[in-house]
Amino acid sequence: MDTRFSSAIHMLILISESETPMNSDQIAASVGTNASYIRKLTTRLSKVGIIEGHRGISGFRMTKEPEDITLLSLYRAVMETDALHLFDIHQNPNDACIVGHTIRPVLCSMFHDLEESVEKRLQVLTLADCIEHMRQRIAKNMETAGSVAPDNKMTEDISENKRKTGEYE
Repeated sequence: MDTRFSSAIHMLILISESETPMNSDQIAASVGTNASYIRKLTTRLSKVGIIEGHRGISGFRMTKEPEDITLLSLYRAVMETDALHLFDIHQNPNDACIVGHTIRPVLCSMFHDLEESVEKRLQVLTLADCIEHMRQRIAKNMETAGSVAPDNKMTEDISENKRKTGEYE
């Protein structure tokens, strides 16, 4: 399964919530991947004007506000396609079998309808929605643990992680 989309959302939340630019090593440590993979994603996101990074300056910054970035535009940017594609159909069904003969058109139609529904939903959801859901989850987890989450808890955690890894400038 392709993880570019979820990795990009994770990465953009980090960049958006960080008080200072984050570099690919810092982002990779949080996403749980390597910096090379992150750089491939940042190249795609830079091309469409969502983030920027400059040679000689470590880290990336948002160029758009989270509420202006739909999840559909983000999907299209990292997947480098205009078409949402979630489902594949096996290639060689047996035409001599009644199911094998009809499975492709049945599934193609159903999958197309499902992908259209998902596309419509992604068009109205934004990166800001993801950030808000994350803040709610953090607050709920902290409440369950018996402490109160400050509004800037996510930013504090990002900064603390930078300090721990020695990457805080």
